[in-house]
Amino acid sequence: METGDRKDAGDDADGNGGTGGARGAGASRQPGRAPLAAIAESLQRERRRAGLSLAEVARRAGIAKSTLSQLESGTGNPSVETLWALSVTLNVSFAQLVDPPRPRVRVVRAGEGVAFAAEHADYVATLLASSPPHARRDIFLVSAEPGAARESDPHEPGAIEHVVLSTGRALVGLTDDPVELRPGDYIAYPGDEPHVFRALEPGTFAVLVQEHH
Repeated sequence: METGDRKDAGDDADGNGGTGGARGAGASRQPGRAPLAAIAESLQRERRRAGLSLAEVARRAGIAKSTLSQLESGTGNPSVETLWALSVTLNVSFAQLVDPPRPRVRVVRAGEGVAFAAEHADYVATLLASSPPHARRDIFLVSAEPGAARESDPHEPGAIEHVVLSTGRALVGLTDDPVELRPGDYIAYPGDEPHVFRALEPGTFAVLVQEHH
């Protein structure tokens, strides 16, 4: 049957079988592996919350039951398409399925992070941070030069700042424990505590996202 054939192909793409161009594209960029334990826990939790069987979720998402079974057991190598289909089926955001609990200060170095390859394109999406419910985010482009640091007083309670360094080098984060960032590195830290941005090289640029609750 045609549907069965499509599901078998999905098994190959998401499980331990052949992957075609997608796996090759992901491997060439060496993305971080999906957090399989976090995905497994999220899938089980959200499926039970929705009151759906394994077979029913797989049917609605258009994937093989064996693929979903693998993911719920913490194995396999899910594609971004598979996880998007499951997030739509379970009525949760993509990030809720794949983002494990975050520490107080979080650093993601260039080439690390939770990355997902597409099945039929040379495309890798790396999730750096998910937006929590009832939050808003303002996005800034920061340019800085070596010299005096930008020292910021605490913002409103619950504020979080996210920084991705684009060019140059900088010390970023909490005033008493900043982290040196290089191009492609990411950091998140509490914005309601004293924090600092100090450029270490000329022509330092970064993207700053301020999250407010």
